[in-house]
Amino acid sequence: MRSVTLVTSALTLCLGTAVTAQETSTRGAVLETYADIALAKYEDSLTAAQALQAAVNALIDDPSAEALQAAKLAWLQSRVPYQQTEVYRFGNAIVDDWEGKVNAWPLDEGLIDYVDAVYGGATDENPYAALNVIANPAFTLSGTEIDASDITPALLEGELHEADEVESNVATGYHAIEFLLWGQDLNGTGPGAGERPWTDYAAGNVCTNRNCDRRGAYLKAATDLLVSDLEWMVAQWQEGGDAREAVIEDETAGISTILTGMGSLSYGEQAGERMKLGIMLNDPEEEHDCFADNTHNSHFYDGLGIRNVYHGRYVRIDGTVVEGASLSSLVAAADEAVDAELKARLDATMFELGEIKTAAEAGFAYDQMLAQGNAAGEELIMSAVDALVAQTRSIERAVAALGVEAIAFEGSDSLDNPDAVFQ
Repeated sequence: MRSVTLVTSALTLCLGTAVTAQETSTRGAVLETYADIALAKYEDSLTAAQALQAAVNALIDDPSAEALQAAKLAWLQSRVPYQQTEVYRFGNAIVDDWEGKVNAWPLDEGLIDYVDAVYGGATDENPYAALNVIANPAFTLSGTEIDASDITPALLEGELHEADEVESNVATGYHAIEFLLWGQDLNGTGPGAGERPWTDYAAGNVCTNRNCDRRGAYLKAATDLLVSDLEWMVAQWQEGGDAREAVIEDETAGISTILTGMGSLSYGEQAGERMKLGIMLNDPEEEHDCFADNTHNSHFYDGLGIRNVYHGRYVRIDGTVVEGASLSSLVAAADEAVDAELKARLDATMFELGEIKTAAEAGFAYDQMLAQGNAAGEELIMSAVDALVAQTRSIERAVAALGVEAIAFEGSDSLDNPDAVFQ
């Protein structure tokens, strides 16, 4: 999980003296909708993770090419609802403190398993970048002898994840599982995802790349932990849950939270760290779902998450709809022109993200879009970046229309200080 610049930590909503009881009630209804949609998204994420868990167990119990492909498909499907939750990160401390366990990125995959020789070894920044826990049932970590003979969720969460406080020591979550299913993507800025063989989970002489039993144990532990982590987050958004209560107990702070999540994900995180930075560096390692070549979907559903929070409407994975009083209605009551502008820009962003998604699904991989000199790829990505930035400006206007002051949108050097990227 890459660090980003925090513009300011002050979150203050100045309502003035003209707020009526009816307006306060409307704000409360908007916050209830926001919490209801959060619950639905995390419930869907849990359901999809449980399906992934079943597919992983089937792969481990009876390895085959078909079982590996089924687990990959389940992982891809699990990303659809989860990416729509990312708008809840910024401003919701309970979510942001937890998110690194399930979606931390980028990761030094050599911590987990075998890697290609071109990957290299330990670095000054991360002495454990090539530890390969799967191949080593015992090792020294921060001067402590670690017994890893049994690979368990407790080992991954308690000993390995962000070891030595190095953020790229990602041992848990979606991307650790993604690497274990796909393996490294060694195609550079060419097309293609990772090509891990199913025999990496096979028994006996069929096993490739050694330690197939431990690899299966790691995959199972990581997947089981993902499920339990999502179970915990679902509970936080149920009636009486801490995350729900934190949002609805203070309507002033609650409205700030919604806008903070929208603006921070839209600007610093997605437009900056996840998109423009990759174009500036022409680096396929800047793909969010790099092993699976799923970055186009990751970006698309991040954008959709912003849009459905503003509209107060979410379509669940079973096709049912959760909807209610929306932030859009509050903004429209304050300034119809600002609401119309923001809705139009949200739609424009989804169009541009959809163009990336469509191109990738037609064979123009996101890796290729990042290649130096690929004008078509740069245009696709930068059109979406520009739309996200414009969308953020409209979110700022919504902040002003609602009387919100000093919102802390996260920034990115790629947008705010491009020269610093190369220093």
